[in-house]
Amino acid sequence: MEAEIELKLFFNEIYKKSLIKLLDSLPNCDAKGVEQLTNGYFDTPDLTLRNWDMGLRIRGINQHLEQTIKTKGQVVGGIHSRPEYNVDIDQKFPQLNLFPDKIWPQATDIASVQSNLYCLFNTDFARQRWHIFVDDSLVEVALDIGEIRVDEAVDPICELEFELLAGDTCALLTLAGIVSREIPVRLGKASKAQRGYRLAGQYKPEVIDALTFIEIEPNQSLKQVAINLLTLGLDRWQTIEAMLLDPEQSALALPMLSYRLRACIRLLRSTLKQFELIEDAFEADFDSIEQRLNFIEQALSLYGIIDANAALVAKLPQHQALVDVATAQLQHLDVVGQVEQLLNDICYGRLQVHLVDLLTQIADGQVSINKDIDLRHFANKMQENSWQRILDIMPLENELSSSDYLSVAKALDDSIFVGVAYGGLYPEKSRDQFRAPWQDLALGIRTLAAYRQLKQISEIAYLDISAWLENKEQSLVQAMEFSRRSAMQSEPYWR
Repeated sequence: MEAEIELKLFFNEIYKKSLIKLLDSLPNCDAKGVEQLTNGYFDTPDLTLRNWDMGLRIRGINQHLEQTIKTKGQVVGGIHSRPEYNVDIDQKFPQLNLFPDKIWPQATDIASVQSNLYCLFNTDFARQRWHIFVDDSLVEVALDIGEIRVDEAVDPICELEFELLAGDTCALLTLAGIVSREIPVRLGKASKAQRGYRLAGQYKPEVIDALTFIEIEPNQSLKQVAINLLTLGLDRWQTIEAMLLDPEQSALALPMLSYRLRACIRLLRSTLKQFELIEDAFEADFDSIEQRLNFIEQALSLYGIIDANAALVAKLPQHQALVDVATAQLQHLDVVGQVEQLLNDICYGRLQVHLVDLLTQIADGQVSINKDIDLRHFANKMQENSWQRILDIMPLENELSSSDYLSVAKALDDSIFVGVAYGGLYPEKSRDQFRAPWQDLALGIRTLAAYRQLKQISEIAYLDISAWLENKEQSLVQAMEFSRRSAMQSEPYWR
């Protein structure tokens, strides 16, 4: 058995030559040339191996054939660790009895599984390899260009893998950091096998629930809490990214997915600030990503107009004309194109790799987290600081307008994220009662933005709904003001 430890980066093929030139230029680098790899992935019609979280393939390199089975592993941040078993064979069909008996679930009829195996998909690609020493560690870097095939369906392969052959895991991140500072990349979460199952229609589409509270044990150390928050944030980031880029994704789901992507990135930034881990390089990349995601407010507003469940304009006699214009504008906004532009910004992958590197250093004790403060005291302090900021930007004695509310949207989001991170430590009833009006205010702010968008749309459609809009906006602001004043006089649940 071998324990494969690797880090994978996806990139646009237009950067292939620059990437090869960069890798060739690294010190202590031994280029190993190019090989053509053919791979067949096998399973049963009812996906027995997939359900066991196993992946079975036969790989051909020149005249050599090898069968491999990968068993259940883990992904932490962006680093994949998965046990695998390799056996040389002389035929293009796997023989399960060549693997150790201990890897199979108890009472498994392996002969029955063997008799039902078939080739589900193929991955064929050219692999260019380098062996690179980083201090005392040896890393194999593999650049794969090719395709995944299921009958006529094709999904391109364009990825860079860093596999640890000997030494310390941090060597993977050292090399990934060098690449991410020069070439636009992104963390690769999905394996070739996962992508193959998806292409074959044998993989459930990824879903992600709205983040309410992060599970934290009251007796956890601050170090473990920081690790949990960063790990969760990075995992959700990659999951939402994959959902945004899924060609089967509904166009109407894209605005909310983009919003959740930004929320996840903001949660990571908030976590770094809370633990005093934010650096200038982090700040600059977070700012660049925020700038790239400026389209989200407009996308959410357009979605609010189109969404039949929201019924924002359903009672207007001209509602269909307004929905048609909003739909056209959302298509023109091209959310997927906006996300792809973000992915091609070097700040994106650079920040992802930087965060994984920091997470690894915290886990290894190279970056220390304050051990003198207990978790509850720390959580109280973070929420009190956040609460004081809300009191400063929304003074109780001030009357807020719709413009005022729109201007404090990000600060309110940031405060809600602090509650998401630590709210699980507190009694449910008092916590939820305190947070509910603030969440309603955040929703109200999004509705106000949709009304602003409706004003522009109605002018494009040559419709006069100004009186209706003014009445709606005033009524909403009045309700929000009542809710805010009541909420600001409630006793915070952490005191």
